[in-house]
Amino acid sequence: MATELSHEIEIDAPTDEVWRALEETERYAEWNPFIESLRGELREGAKLEVRVAPPGGKAMTFRPTVTAALPGRELRWLGRLLVPGLFDGEHRFLLEPLAGGRTRFVQSERFSGVLVPLLRGTLAKTRLGFEQMNRALAAEVEARQGKAA
Repeated sequence: MATELSHEIEIDAPTDEVWRALEETERYAEWNPFIESLRGELREGAKLEVRVAPPGGKAMTFRPTVTAALPGRELRWLGRLLVPGLFDGEHRFLLEPLAGGRTRFVQSERFSGVLVPLLRGTLAKTRLGFEQMNRALAAEVEARQGKAA
């Protein structure tokens, strides 16, 4: 069983500025309503400690492994519940440059494993968390650029 969640937004700032906000993980609590904290190095193979708070859901902490960290382009990690195949989540931030110094930011996660059907309600809240975070990221980066969000 597998399912994928995705939300994208256009941000009025170049990809390097969007990436800068993403890599300043110590500031997430200031602007990010979904990922309350992210600790660890954003480099392939590194272990992270991520605390997410889905709207209307229970906050949870997990320890995924970074599978891709391409500055200005992509950050991806893989988290698992206990053992592979039970409930796995591959989270991805994708930054795509657009004309006029803008960025398309896509946040997605592919969930797989035998517990996916049992957690559909939680996954709906997670998608709402993606939307809230993406809007907050756009507002944060555009404010840094001196642009109205």
